[in-house]
Amino acid sequence: MIDWNTCTSVEMDPELVSGVWVFLGTRVPVAALFENLEDGVSISEFIDLFPGVELKQARHVLEHAAKSATPAH
Repeated sequence: MIDWNTCTSVEMDPELVSGVWVFLGTRVPVAALFENLEDGVSISEFIDLFPGVELKQARHVLEHAAKSATPAH
């Protein structure tokens, strides 16, 4: 499981979107990025579909997820 607590591009607030992790300053769930990528949407298209999410935030989330999936040496 990914520890989003150390990712500065996301936030979680129990009062916001039922307490799921969202892109910082938005109401867009982080899961929406992965769901859209899985459906074949490009990262640029995702940014267009979800105003408020910045390209650097989406890239940072992907980098964070990739680092979380790599075992520590």
